[in-house]
Amino acid sequence: MNKAFTKETEPDDDEPALAPLPAGGKNYITPQGYERLRSELLDLIDNERPKMVDVVHWAASNGDRSENGDYHYGKKRLREIDRRIRFLTQRLEIAEISDPSIHHGRDQAFFGATVTYADDSGTERTVTILGIDEANSALGQISWISPVARALLKAKVGDEVSLHTPQGLQTLEILTVDYPAPGKTVG
Repeated sequence: MNKAFTKETEPDDDEPALAPLPAGGKNYITPQGYERLRSELLDLIDNERPKMVDVVHWAASNGDRSENGDYHYGKKRLREIDRRIRFLTQRLEIAEISDPSIHHGRDQAFFGATVTYADDSGTERTVTILGIDEANSALGQISWISPVARALLKAKVGDEVSLHTPQGLQTLEILTVDYPAPGKTVG
């Protein structure tokens, strides 16, 4: 087959865009979230990357690289690791650590709060407001810049807040606001 008709490798140099922050906003993160990202970064640097470098070196020493799957996969995985290292480094540099336990016992929603609210239909939901790099929606965690979190922030137990949704304006009633006790973990 003519080389002109073969698929070239995709350029993997595209940097993943950092999740957008509001203008003038900060990248808030809990101490536990910061430690998780930091340990992931250190693991990539100290363990994953050196192992993959060894695999690529071994595969390259096997000769012809044009049909060497181990070499091609290893190089691709190495680019992914390097991209993740750059991403984590950038995020940790701009992180603003905020410990939600300082609000323990308060009934007003701030960063790190676990808030239970009821919507117009009476459906109750519980969410924890965390940083954009640590929130996991499958665990009921939302980013502090999400529309729901924006509506809940600074609201007190018993308050009703408005949330603009694609279906229209919804009213959310704040039922409970909880914070971790000092020394406890979030989420």
